[in-house]
Amino acid sequence: MALSKDEREAFLSEPLTATLGVAAGPGRGPLLVPLWYGYEPGGLPWILTGRDSRKAALIAETGRFSLLVQRLTPTVRYVSVEGPVVESLTATAEHVREIAGRYLSGAALEGYLASPAAVEESVVLRIRPQRWTSSDLGSW
Repeated sequence: MALSKDEREAFLSEPLTATLGVAAGPGRGPLLVPLWYGYEPGGLPWILTGRDSRKAALIAETGRFSLLVQRLTPTVRYVSVEGPVVESLTATAEHVREIAGRYLSGAALEGYLASPAAVEESVVLRIRPQRWTSSDLGSW
């Protein structure tokens, strides 16, 4: 059963790992990689990635990407969002703290934030959702 807009937004607000998908060129399947993402209800989904990463280069070339967020318990549920990049900016320490803070805490968070590369080599990419796919497949 498809999720309502409110259910979709609440689900994306959970600190789950996303799979990013971006076209990887002729004769290739899409590049699919797990990553952290940021989202607040009513806002735009965003990711933090290395400025010189393959992901960033492919996203710059295509101008769009997809995110798939899923969980297996207590029910199988997923949300997929696809759309164009509407903002690309150099990451700040605040961006890194916001996204890492969704997934890490305490010493692990502070250790992650202590790495200069976490900020200096990263960009923030926001997408404007054009297509949504979602479902709660129920308990098995």
